[in-house]
Amino acid sequence: MKRISWNHYFMAQSHLLKSRSTCERLAVGAVIVRDKRMIAGGYNGSVSGGVHCIDEGCYVIDGHCVRTIHAEMNAIIQCAKFGVATEGAEIYVTHFPCLHCTKAIIQAGIKAVYYSEDYRNDPYAISILDEAGVRKVKVEYQPSVQEKTHDTESLLDELFQKLEENNTAPEEIKKLKTKADQIFQNQQHSIK
Repeated sequence: MKRISWNHYFMAQSHLLKSRSTCERLAVGAVIVRDKRMIAGGYNGSVSGGVHCIDEGCYVIDGHCVRTIHAEMNAIIQCAKFGVATEGAEIYVTHFPCLHCTKAIIQAGIKAVYYSEDYRNDPYAISILDEAGVRKVKVEYQPSVQEKTHDTESLLDELFQKLEENNTAPEEIKKLKTKADQIFQNQQHSIK
Protein backbone atom coordinates (compact mmCIF):
# COMPACT_ATOMS: atom_id res chain seq x y z
CA MET A 1 0.00 0.00 0.00
CA LYS A 2 1.36 3.42 -0.95
CA ARG A 3 1.44 6.08 1.78
CA ILE A 4 0.28 9.61 1.08
CA SER A 5 2.90 12.34 0.81
CA TRP A 6 3.70 14.61 3.74
CA ASN A 7 2.09 17.55 1.90
CA HIS A 8 -1.16 15.66 1.41
CA TYR A 9 -1.08 14.34 4.98
CA PHE A 10 -0.73 17.81 6.53
CA MET A 11 -3.22 19.32 4.06
CA ALA A 12 -5.73 16.65 5.13
CA GLN A 13 -5.15 17.75 8.74
CA SER A 14 -5.95 21.36 7.82
CA HIS A 15 -9.16 20.19 6.16
CA LEU A 16 -10.08 18.22 9.27
CA LEU A 17 -9.55 21.35 11.40
CA LYS A 18 -11.71 23.33 8.97
CA SER A 19 -14.64 21.12 9.99
CA ARG A 20 -14.55 22.85 13.43
CA SER A 21 -15.04 26.32 11.90
CA THR A 22 -17.97 28.36 13.16
CA CYS A 23 -17.93 30.87 10.29
CA GLU A 24 -20.85 30.62 7.88
CA ARG A 25 -19.13 32.44 5.04
CA LEU A 26 -16.01 30.29 4.59
CA ALA A 27 -14.60 27.46 6.70
CA VAL A 28 -10.80 27.49 6.88
CA GLY A 29 -8.30 25.27 8.69
CA ALA A 30 -4.56 25.68 9.29
CA VAL A 31 -1.78 23.48 10.66
CA ILE A 32 1.69 24.69 11.61
CA VAL A 33 4.38 22.05 11.07
CA ARG A 34 8.04 21.93 12.04
CA ASP A 35 10.34 18.99 11.23
CA LYS A 36 7.38 16.93 9.95
CA ARG A 37 5.53 17.37 13.29
CA MET A 38 2.33 19.33 13.82
CA ILE A 39 2.97 21.98 16.45
CA ALA A 40 -0.36 23.86 16.30
CA GLY A 41 -3.66 24.01 14.50
CA GLY A 42 -6.44 26.51 14.09
CA TYR A 43 -9.74 27.16 12.39
CA ASN A 44 -11.68 30.34 11.85
CA GLY A 45 -14.16 31.17 14.57
CA SER A 46 -15.03 33.60 17.33
CA VAL A 47 -12.95 34.46 20.38
CA SER A 48 -13.13 31.86 23.16
CA GLY A 49 -16.44 32.15 24.97
CA GLY A 50 -17.83 34.58 22.40
CA VAL A 51 -20.91 34.41 20.21
CA HIS A 52 -20.37 32.32 17.09
CA CYS A 53 -21.47 33.14 13.55
CA ILE A 54 -23.32 29.81 13.32
CA ASP A 55 -25.44 30.94 16.28
CA GLU A 56 -26.20 34.57 15.40
CA GLY A 57 -24.90 35.11 11.87
CA CYS A 58 -21.77 36.86 10.73
CA TYR A 59 -20.98 40.37 11.99
CA VAL A 60 -20.00 41.99 8.69
CA ILE A 61 -18.35 45.39 8.36
CA ASP A 62 -16.98 46.56 4.99
CA GLY A 63 -17.51 43.08 3.53
CA HIS A 64 -15.56 41.25 6.27
CA CYS A 65 -16.79 39.28 9.26
CA VAL A 66 -15.14 41.06 12.21
CA ARG A 67 -16.28 38.43 14.70
CA THR A 68 -14.01 35.78 13.20
CA ILE A 69 -10.36 35.12 14.01
CA HIS A 70 -8.73 33.51 10.99
CA ALA A 71 -7.39 29.96 11.12
CA GLU A 72 -3.79 31.01 10.52
CA MET A 73 -3.95 33.57 13.34
CA ASN A 74 -5.50 31.03 15.71
CA ALA A 75 -2.66 28.58 14.98
CA ILE A 76 0.04 31.25 15.45
CA ILE A 77 -1.63 32.47 18.66
CA GLN A 78 -1.77 28.89 19.95
CA CYS A 79 2.00 28.67 19.51
CA ALA A 80 2.48 31.97 21.36
CA LYS A 81 0.12 30.92 24.16
CA PHE A 82 2.03 27.68 24.80
CA GLY A 83 5.54 28.95 24.09
CA VAL A 84 6.14 26.97 20.89
CA ALA A 85 8.59 28.53 18.43
CA THR A 86 7.36 29.13 14.89
CA GLU A 87 10.73 30.20 13.42
CA GLY A 88 11.48 28.00 10.40
CA ALA A 89 8.09 26.24 10.52
CA GLU A 90 5.69 25.69 7.63
CA ILE A 91 1.94 26.30 7.52
CA TYR A 92 -0.70 24.25 5.69
CA VAL A 93 -3.90 26.17 5.02
CA THR A 94 -7.06 25.16 3.21
CA HIS A 95 -7.20 28.57 1.46
CA PHE A 96 -4.60 31.13 0.40
CA PRO A 97 -4.02 33.45 3.40
CA CYS A 98 -5.45 36.97 3.50
CA LEU A 99 -3.11 39.96 3.68
CA HIS A 100 -3.29 40.26 7.49
CA CYS A 101 -2.57 36.56 8.02
CA THR A 102 0.24 36.76 5.46
CA LYS A 103 1.91 39.52 7.48
CA ALA A 104 1.55 37.47 10.69
CA ILE A 105 2.99 34.39 8.94
CA ILE A 106 6.05 36.38 7.83
CA GLN A 107 6.51 37.96 11.28
CA ALA A 108 6.23 34.52 12.92
CA GLY A 109 9.23 33.34 10.87
CA ILE A 110 7.27 30.72 8.96
CA LYS A 111 9.25 29.73 5.85
CA ALA A 112 6.58 28.13 3.62
CA VAL A 113 2.85 28.40 2.97
CA TYR A 114 1.07 25.36 1.52
CA TYR A 115 -2.54 25.93 0.45
CA SER A 116 -5.11 23.90 -1.42
CA GLU A 117 -7.48 26.57 -2.72
CA ASP A 118 -6.97 30.00 -4.19
CA TYR A 119 -9.12 32.55 -2.38
CA ARG A 120 -8.88 36.23 -3.20
CA ASN A 121 -5.09 35.93 -3.49
CA ASP A 122 -4.01 39.47 -2.68
CA PRO A 123 -1.24 40.70 -5.02
CA TYR A 124 0.45 42.56 -2.15
CA ALA A 125 0.35 39.41 0.03
CA ILE A 126 2.04 37.48 -2.79
CA SER A 127 4.61 40.26 -3.18
CA ILE A 128 5.60 40.41 0.50
CA LEU A 129 5.78 36.60 0.73
CA ASP A 130 8.22 36.69 -2.19
CA GLU A 131 10.23 39.55 -0.64
CA ALA A 132 10.46 37.65 2.65
CA GLY A 133 11.57 34.48 0.88
CA VAL A 134 8.51 32.52 2.03
CA ARG A 135 7.71 29.67 -0.37
CA LYS A 136 4.16 29.38 -1.69
CA VAL A 137 3.07 25.90 -2.75
CA LYS A 138 -0.36 24.93 -4.00
CA VAL A 139 -1.24 21.39 -2.92
CA GLU A 140 -4.14 19.77 -4.75
CA TYR A 141 -6.36 18.25 -2.09
CA GLN A 142 -8.42 15.10 -2.72
CA PRO A 143 -10.76 14.25 0.16
CA SER A 144 -10.66 10.65 1.31
CA VAL A 145 -13.68 8.38 1.06
CA GLN A 146 -14.09 8.68 4.84
CA GLU A 147 -14.19 12.50 4.64
CA LYS A 148 -16.76 12.42 1.83
CA THR A 149 -18.87 9.95 3.84
CA HIS A 150 -18.64 12.16 6.94
CA ASP A 151 -19.71 15.22 4.92
CA THR A 152 -22.68 13.29 3.51
CA GLU A 153 -23.69 11.99 6.94
CA SER A 154 -23.53 15.53 8.37
CA LEU A 155 -25.73 16.83 5.57
CA LEU A 156 -28.24 14.01 6.09
CA ASP A 157 -28.37 14.71 9.85
CA GLU A 158 -29.09 18.36 9.08
CA LEU A 159 -31.82 17.44 6.58
CA PHE A 160 -33.46 15.01 9.04
CA GLN A 161 -33.42 17.72 11.69
CA LYS A 162 -35.14 20.14 9.27
CA LEU A 163 -37.76 17.50 8.48
CA GLU A 164 -38.46 17.07 12.20
CA GLU A 165 -38.69 20.85 12.67
CA ASN A 166 -41.20 20.99 9.78
CA ASN A 167 -43.39 18.36 11.47
CA THR A 168 -42.74 15.57 8.97
CA ALA A 169 -44.36 12.37 10.18
CA PRO A 170 -41.94 10.37 12.39
CA GLU A 171 -42.65 7.18 10.38
CA GLU A 172 -41.62 8.91 7.16
CA ILE A 173 -38.37 10.16 8.74
CA LYS A 174 -37.66 6.65 10.06
CA LYS A 175 -38.12 5.18 6.54
CA LEU A 176 -35.74 7.77 5.06
CA LYS A 177 -33.13 7.12 7.76
CA THR A 178 -33.33 3.37 7.07
CA LYS A 179 -32.77 3.99 3.34
CA ALA A 180 -29.80 6.24 4.09
CA ASP A 181 -28.27 3.63 6.42
CA GLN A 182 -28.64 0.97 3.70
CA ILE A 183 -26.91 3.19 1.15
CA PHE A 184 -23.97 3.81 3.51
CA GLN A 185 -23.65 0.11 4.32
CA ASN A 186 -23.61 -0.77 0.62
CA GLN A 187 -20.96 1.88 -0.06
CA GLN A 188 -18.73 0.61 2.74
CA HIS A 189 -18.97 -2.98 1.47
CA SER A 190 -18.05 -1.91 -2.08
CA ILE A 191 -14.97 -0.06 -0.78
CA LYS A 192 -13.64 -3.10 1.07
